[in-house]
Amino acid sequence: MDSRYRLNPLNFDGISTYPLETRKSKVSAAMFGKPMDGSENILGFMAKLPHVLAGDNLRALIRAILYARASAKPIIWGLGGHVIKVGLGPVINDLMQSGFVTGIAMNGSAAIHDFEVALRGATSEEVEEQIGEGRFGMARETGEYMNAAIEKSVVDEIGMGEGLGSFINSGEDKAIGFGHRSASILSEAYSRSIPVTVHVAIGTDIIHAHPGTSGKALGEATYRDFRLFCTMTTELDSGGVFLNVGSAVVLPEVFLKAVSVVRNLGHRLEEFTTANLDFIQHYRPTQNVLKRPTQNSGQAIALTGHHEIMVPLIAAALKGSLEIK
Repeated sequence: MDSRYRLNPLNFDGISTYPLETRKSKVSAAMFGKPMDGSENILGFMAKLPHVLAGDNLRALIRAILYARASAKPIIWGLGGHVIKVGLGPVINDLMQSGFVTGIAMNGSAAIHDFEVALRGATSEEVEEQIGEGRFGMARETGEYMNAAIEKSVVDEIGMGEGLGSFINSGEDKAIGFGHRSASILSEAYSRSIPVTVHVAIGTDIIHAHPGTSGKALGEATYRDFRLFCTMTTELDSGGVFLNVGSAVVLPEVFLKAVSVVRNLGHRLEEFTTANLDFIQHYRPTQNVLKRPTQNSGQAIALTGHHEIMVPLIAAALKGSLEIK
């Protein structure tokens, strides 16, 4: 039957075409992944990944970190709390021991989880169960000990990260047993004199709601750490690497301000690598870690995936690369 529509389907007879061989294609068979035979070590696995998108990005990050290590350039890891909660403290510690970590920046959540791991070998409460009766965040020892360590760091004229590491390692108070220090990043970094900075926003962390909290001490300690982080950032020039792993807001904002401070003071800060690792690529890390700091030079790498898979994978590739030298 005849269509009721006024319009007829467009006639394609006059469309011009061209030979496929003259077209530029973004993907070729030479870039394809290779099947695994089950005998590969980590470097064999990496070599067989497709040479496209995240496969190439992962290799680029590995190369950048290896270059930084060989060139004595900084490799700074920015860590959000989830990195600690999924059990990556020992992996980061092993990377410290192998020279793949020269500095660490934490948000307040990461520092709290790491401190609790050192203290009790456990962390991360069930918020939904605790919030109804106002018990969320109210574990006595966490607030009491961490606030004491932060106040002492101000007295000792050191930053929050160094102060927490010192508190865990010092054994000054024999009544406090940190029986799981081997899993603590704060502890391992302090023992190796690797700078750790902790960046807090007042009111975001559970220890801020405890009666022993000093806003003055928090502000002074974290501000000193911001200034220390700016010093760490000056050294990224010409081959350093900054990785933001699991911080969606605080550390990306801190990093962007540090970049601005460093350049404002006349330091050259170009040709370095930034990377953002998370299971969602959020706005602030995309802008403040990847795009804005490296817009004139350097490289920015986004890798999307779960920390408990991505970080050990990167660590294994780095360690494997050392073994073949």
